Amino acid sequence: MNPFSIGNARVGGPELLIVAGPCVVESAEMCLTVATRLKEITASRGLPFVFKASYRKANRSSGGSFSSLPGHQGLDALARVKQEVGVPVITDVHEESEVPAVAEIVDALQIPAFLCRQTSLLQAAARTGRAVNVKKGQFLAPADMQNAIDKITAAGGEHVMLTERGTTFGYGDLVVDMRGLVTMRELGWPVLFDATHSLQKPGGVETGGERKFAFPLMRAAVACGVDGLFFETHPDPDRALSDAATQLPLARAAAFIDEALRVREAVQEAPSGVRRT
Repeated sequence: MNPFSIGNARVGGPELLIVAGPCVVESAEMCLTVATRLKEITASRGLPFVFKASYRKANRSSGGSFSSLPGHQGLDALARVKQEVGVPVITDVHEESEVPAVAEIVDALQIPAFLCRQTSLLQAAARTGRAVNVKKGQFLAPADMQNAIDKITAAGGEHVMLTERGTTFGYGDLVVDMRGLVTMRELGWPVLFDATHSLQKPGGVETGGERKFAFPLMRAAVACGVDGLFFETHPDPDRALSDAATQLPLARAAAFIDEALRVREAVQEAPSGVRRT
């Protein structure tokens, strides 16, 4: 395992990393509210925390869906979270041309699942010196994430995370193969489980999903030995401008994290044959 830090958050260390926040920047005020609450929850439990929110969504199901605030407001909101709440921040990048400007604001860059094979984007992210979180494509075998790692490290990247977010299962559904979490950890870099995007039912005018499976899938992933949890949370998910069907209510975030910690503790105390490696 290759541990490292994103700001003041340790990745791949003994504590479970939490990467969480709303799907997209809807307003600076909402981001500050969510980041402040998540910082309170994680700090009181001694957990490393990175705030996430997409400053721009480039892969919405419908061309008429909300994609971003006007101009630089999305990035400005993330800068405020970093400065006023005092937590590291991660956001998505979709095009090579946007990478340098985004890297000036955030502490880590995220490669969306649909773009995990995009060589020039991976290389551009690596050259910034920022940590790079690569979402495993819904179409990709876990072991094939080695190619993404190689592209990043060959371009000078030294800090990589891999995130599982479900695999295409026929039309309009995803399934999580928990074996993939073990396989990706064997590649030598920290692995996160995306507990909310894995709930999606893609397709149609708007992506749906089943929030009720967030807790059971999270339990299974933590038991498999992931290094961190990635999840999206919103003060009022049903009114969210993106991923309304899968984001967790902010009021449930503490319970979600506490349940993950109970599972992790139980596994660590189990006989050696079933412990997290």
